[in-house]
Amino acid sequence: METTIKEKVFDYITEEGEVRSCDKIKEEACNQQPGNYLKFVANGACSKLAEALISPGITLPWIISTLGGQAFLTGVPVPLKNIGSLLPQLVISGKIRAKKIRKNYWAFASLVQAACMGISAGLVLVNSSWISWLILFLFLIFSVASGVASVAFKDVSGKTIDKGLRGQMLGARATIGGALSLGAGVVLHLFIAGSQNVKIYAALFGISSILWIGAAYFFYVIKEQPGATEGGRNPIKEFKTGLNILKKDDNFRKFIITRALLMSIPLATPFYVVLAKEYTGDSISNLGLLVVLSGIANVVSSPLWGKFADRSSRKMMAVVASIGIITGIYSLLYPLFGFDKYEIYLFAPVILFNNVAHAGARLSRKTYLVDMAPEDERPTYVSLSNTLIGLFTVLAATFGVISSVLSNQAQIGFFMLMMIASIGFAFNLKEV
Repeated sequence: METTIKEKVFDYITEEGEVRSCDKIKEEACNQQPGNYLKFVANGACSKLAEALISPGITLPWIISTLGGQAFLTGVPVPLKNIGSLLPQLVISGKIRAKKIRKNYWAFASLVQAACMGISAGLVLVNSSWISWLILFLFLIFSVASGVASVAFKDVSGKTIDKGLRGQMLGARATIGGALSLGAGVVLHLFIAGSQNVKIYAALFGISSILWIGAAYFFYVIKEQPGATEGGRNPIKEFKTGLNILKKDDNFRKFIITRALLMSIPLATPFYVVLAKEYTGDSISNLGLLVVLSGIANVVSSPLWGKFADRSSRKMMAVVASIGIITGIYSLLYPLFGFDKYEIYLFAPVILFNNVAHAGARLSRKTYLVDMAPEDERPTYVSLSNTLIGLFTVLAATFGVISSVLSNQAQIGFFMLMMIASIGFAFNLKEV
């Protein structure tokens, strides 16, 4: 009976119908796919809400600014998240490959993330100017754990969810997480309006910690079939194998460049948030509105993005870049419209559509990479891709000098040029 209910829910949300077959996963994994699909969605509901409550692009820069952190620290979380989560992945991928069951890596990493959020909750209550530095250090540890989870996630999802459903699964995770984030944002915006109590920020960290524990549980109970371990390599061999793949696979190189250029979308987020804060003031109510907009973006766009990605994740990358460009143009023209300085609702489309573009960029590149990578080398493809993007992020961390020397508007204009270039590379990728 339980299996029947799982299958009915699975068939309803995926529109699969009664006849079910799998092309890219084993028969036993195919039979377990309905239950696993729902566990992935439940896991995503927890992790996506946790990410929305403490996000490197919106809430964390806002909190650091409110706690009295130096101005330049507000732009640090996004590159810090990418550097911490992406650079170490080539080292860990060989260790993950050596294990037949890989879901445990994700679950353990999630518990580490929960611990970082829990400790940060206590630090927020300490009234000191150096607290922001400690919170960022914990966020770096959090990000490294996120990198471990990323390699495990793509490998486990590739073993348990068939091609053609992976985009929908990612979309469902983002949709439900976005809906929950929307509710959290509404509470902040309507019921805690105008408050400057740091206990509210501590609560955000604390709730995020609990959600990461829940996410660990749902991933741990996924039924994963043992995978091949013959490819297990030490970090040096893994690095050499990765370089060999990079030399031989021209399409993979193009994907890396496209993904790097699409990083301009999340990198622009803190600069949009700074502009929004200038127009609205420091009220937590306005932070709540930004969280609401992030939730709306995921709820509205993720189901469409999921189906789009399953049809052509390559074309989807070009579409999300176009949305990012239009968003940047609106933000640059905003001062010319003569709007009231404190009219946040007229600046809201910038935050909304930037989040729509970011959600699409994440989903399209995840789907493309899992579909493109050979099954026996998937962990290496994932880790190599993420490590190279991590190296690029180290370079991208210096892009902020444009804002310091010129202006936020010049910084956003630079990111728009990267988005334009990403469109050309996306159309040169192969369909997978």
